[in-house]
Amino acid sequence: MPYPFDPITKFIFLETEIEQADLILVPGGSQPQLMEKAAQLYHQGLAPLILPSGGATKNVETTEWDFLNEIGLSLGVPEEAILKEDRASNTFENARYSWEIIQANGIPANRVILACKAGHACRALLTYKTVFPKETQFFIAPVIDKTGISKDNWFLTEEGIRRIMTEVEKIGKYFAHHIPNWVNIH
Repeated sequence: MPYPFDPITKFIFLETEIEQADLILVPGGSQPQLMEKAAQLYHQGLAPLILPSGGATKNVETTEWDFLNEIGLSLGVPEEAILKEDRASNTFENARYSWEIIQANGIPANRVILACKAGHACRALLTYKTVFPKETQFFIAPVIDKTGISKDNWFLTEEGIRRIMTEVEKIGKYFAHHIPNWVNIH
């Protein structure tokens, strides 16, 4: 049965078919499920590199990168397949600093997989599209984190509603000023 808020679900919870890519990006986070998904995609041969991103945070004892890197190594991802970005403190910095690492290492980024929290997929995609070249093709691999919030249940709890509506608000605040530039550039 359709709900009046179905357009919000469709807007926030993006997911694409995953295809062969140049690398897998993990836009920060202290949720092990993010790196577990990236490692799974790596082991499936969908990309030769993983770039987790994230600096110091109160949610983990070190940096988000250290936290995610340890998970990747424990899941059999070779050290040389995990790139390092450990300064970012928000999604825009995840994207910007990741792009700097990619450029500094001469890594192609024509096709990229974003392994991100399901409820963060829209904002993550818009953020990375703002930073990366317009030719970059993104594939979205959403992850259900420890909150358990998904496109099928976000509207069933006050916490789920709060988190997803906060995402809607953040998208408006983050990107309203970018729209005129997108129109003029594209």
